[in-house]
Amino acid sequence: MRFHLALTLQALWAGVCQAAMQHYPAAWGHYDVCKSQVYSDEGLTWDYMACQPEAADMTQYLKVTLDPPNITCGDPPETYCALENPYMCNNECDATTDELAHPPELMFDTEGRNPTTFWQSTSWKKYPKALLVNITLSWNKTIELTDDIVLTFESGRPEQMVLEKSLDYGRSWQPYQFYATDCLDAFTMEPKTVQDLTQHTLLDIICTEDYSRGYVWKNDKTVRFEIKDRFALFAGPRLHNMASLYGQLDTTKNLRDFFTITDLRIRLLRPATGATMVDENNLSRYFYAISDIKVQGRCKCNLHANSCVYDKEKLSCECEHNTTGPDCGRCKKSYQGRAWSAGSYLPIPKGTANTCIPSNIGPVIRQNVSSLGVANRKEVAPQVALSTAPSVHVANSKRARVCDNELLRCQNGGVCVNNVRCSCTSDYSGLLCENHRCESELGGCGGPDSGQAPLTPPSLPGLLLLLLLGPALLRDASCWPALL
Repeated sequence: MRFHLALTLQALWAGVCQAAMQHYPAAWGHYDVCKSQVYSDEGLTWDYMACQPEAADMTQYLKVTLDPPNITCGDPPETYCALENPYMCNNECDATTDELAHPPELMFDTEGRNPTTFWQSTSWKKYPKALLVNITLSWNKTIELTDDIVLTFESGRPEQMVLEKSLDYGRSWQPYQFYATDCLDAFTMEPKTVQDLTQHTLLDIICTEDYSRGYVWKNDKTVRFEIKDRFALFAGPRLHNMASLYGQLDTTKNLRDFFTITDLRIRLLRPATGATMVDENNLSRYFYAISDIKVQGRCKCNLHANSCVYDKEKLSCECEHNTTGPDCGRCKKSYQGRAWSAGSYLPIPKGTANTCIPSNIGPVIRQNVSSLGVANRKEVAPQVALSTAPSVHVANSKRARVCDNELLRCQNGGVCVNNVRCSCTSDYSGLLCENHRCESELGGCGGPDSGQAPLTPPSLPGLLLLLLLGPALLRDASCWPALL
């Protein structure tokens, strides 16, 4: 009897622990729920949370443009030679024949075919004039990158290349990274790798030689812009501490903007030659060919939407929290009771929704905490002073200020006044309006008027489990809250 009771209690304990451990990491890692119904002293109300769409393959939503427009091979038909063997000239490109055409859309089709499909440029027949190609990827929507950008070259990787980004739909451009076999010679920049970056220099624009050496070997086909390695500077090598990264993204606007784009541009400046000298007698060996481009990301919705729809060749957020606009960047017409603010990742696990409230209420009227989607903001991430990099404007860390609504945003509906202080609503206090005012009141935030649920004693079944399971509890204290 005692043996069966022990087995039953073990199974119950495993279920309790599993439920507790499954809920929290999944919740704070994804921010995939914008609101849920909860019971409070006032009955059934909405609990609003920060939310964002799931990451996806963004190449299925882009428009690709090539400059010059006639740079794709096949018009007129042309025969190419292999870079590693100038006498093997059996690669024909003909735009009028499907089997021999290499249009730009083949950079984004399904991989794994045999033979591999790819886009290909004309050959370097106008040497010594540079063979220059711009490949522009446009989304007509603000995108947040979540994984490495990966280009796979079917021919040799280019000896000189620049990856650029735009945040204003292609009106202006700034470099993401330079690539060359010799960075000093090509761009007068010291060669570096992403491993040379630190938290303070993450925004630096570097030139790397890692992806330009070698020209046809199977393992040397890809060129990367390392997003995850940059994330790891805050989240750890296995991205296990995403809370730290979210905290920095939350409070440092330029850091978040660094991973945000509307367009990407690949500037191909010099094709692979495989040697120090160009063979002018066989220029059909030199060209660009790309078989695959990977761009993983999500629609930027300012943490006010968990889905993004593609309709009439355009992406747009399905906004929640009484917000509207392509990026949920403003309050709805009847919900302008306080200034619009982006949602916040903090505090973990639900973040802060910063919902827009009805215009006839105003920002100073006390609201139920759960109905506004606002939580105790103790987890304000420490600021990391970021270096000023070319084309990337970073605030001078020595400049004395409390807020500026860009790098240091007032939280929970607070308004920045003259870069000196945050003017908080009646419910909040603190340097950035991060603390609920009830924390400093008599009785704290568990009082009857605080809007937060008071602490309750553990239930009788919970106490019985505590007594019977003794040693197991000491080994796994993370499950205690689930019993109470």
